[in-house]
Amino acid sequence: MIPLDALSFVGEELSRPECVLTLPDGSLHVADWRGGVTIIAPDGSQNSVLAQGAFTPKPNGIAIHPEGGWLLAHLGDSDGGVYYLKPDGTLDPYLLEVDGIPLPPTNYVHVDADHRVWVTVSTRIQPRGDDYRPTASTGFIVLKDTKGSRIVADGLGYTNECLIHPVSGQLYVNETFARRSVLFDVAESGDLSNKRTIAEYGAGTFPDGLTFDADGGFWITSIVSNRVIRVDRDGKQELVMQDCDPAFLDWVEEAFQTCTMGRPHLDDNKGKVLRNISSLAFGGPDLRTAYLGCLLGAQIARFDAPVAGLAPSHWSFT
Repeated sequence: MIPLDALSFVGEELSRPECVLTLPDGSLHVADWRGGVTIIAPDGSQNSVLAQGAFTPKPNGIAIHPEGGWLLAHLGDSDGGVYYLKPDGTLDPYLLEVDGIPLPPTNYVHVDADHRVWVTVSTRIQPRGDDYRPTASTGFIVLKDTKGSRIVADGLGYTNECLIHPVSGQLYVNETFARRSVLFDVAESGDLSNKRTIAEYGAGTFPDGLTFDADGGFWITSIVSNRVIRVDRDGKQELVMQDCDPAFLDWVEEAFQTCTMGRPHLDDNKGKVLRNISSLAFGGPDLRTAYLGCLLGAQIARFDAPVAGLAPSHWSFT
């Protein structure tokens, strides 16, 4: 297991950097809760692009747009949707409803190599904290492509990050409070089929972030316990990193099992150095540097990974 003193940090005074993306030029693009994205250059300098206008989105997941700028998954208190933020700060609605119904608070957005857009909504229950339960089952996935937008998977246990594997073309999905990662086959039409569980997680693990490595494995980050777990191609799990207080984790676990878990269990994280990690991205010239987004910190943690990552789909965008 990688020790915590092997971590270093990048970025300063970031605002809820929940999602981190890497680019081939060595820069990091980080969700900015103030209403946009902060870019951290290889030399450490920062530039924030915040939405201009009366509406301020709350970006949770972000994605690089193939034509420049970013798609933002808006995690409002009661409203959601996906917005398109251009490099000049112009903000345009991108996807606010599906099947004529407004999107609830929206968790994540992913653009695959074919420029299809995948969007996750964790829950239809309001407030969202009332669904931090083993019984969570109202999450869904929306696909937007040249044919329009539609729900392609439903009944999920608090849907979080989803990614199309750049090699296999299958869709990987984390169900945070069902405590599992699942896999779908993807038809040419975008329809999903053959859902199966590829990893189930034990006490204290709540899978949030998701990414792939070059050896056929996938990695998840766990909120609350600050765990990084690698799952190899055979389904074997390896705990790569952990930063949690056992007593705090026991308190959260008891609340989860008794269906009393709520915001305080997420907002008072007891890690020594990590601040409720929520995403992971491989970067650097050899894709051997792992970067960790987080819910509560103001910096991005990074460490040298034992295996190389797989280049994300947006690295192919021009």
